[in-house]
Amino acid sequence: MARVKRGTKRRARRKKYLKRTKGFFLTKSKLYQSAQEAANRADRYAFRDRRAKKRQYRRLWIQRIGAAARLNGLTYGQLIHGLKAAGVALDRKVLADIAVKDAPGFAQLAAKAKAAAPPQKKKA
Repeated sequence: MARVKRGTKRRARRKKYLKRTKGFFLTKSKLYQSAQEAANRADRYAFRDRRAKKRQYRRLWIQRIGAAARLNGLTYGQLIHGLKAAGVALDRKVLADIAVKDAPGFAQLAAKAKAAAPPQKKKA
């Protein structure tokens, strides 16, 4: 069997990692093994945080909707339940945008939600 030295393949792989880690701190951008570890760690964080960003935005939207709902005499849960009962199909991202940029429009939605939701029982 012929001997394989892998000169160009190995060099190409190493150059690819070093190019990706350009600008990293100290040896993480200079030495192959450090660069490889740093790049792999960066990939793991990027993958994880793309999902975390979605969660964080949803939390922000819910906080904004809740604050606007309280200004209109509803809780967040009552507003969402009322909108669902009224057949208003707006997601939280759009509702939060309306709450921030169009307060009178959000007040109309809140009024619709109040009318559509069944009356709440008072807790003793």
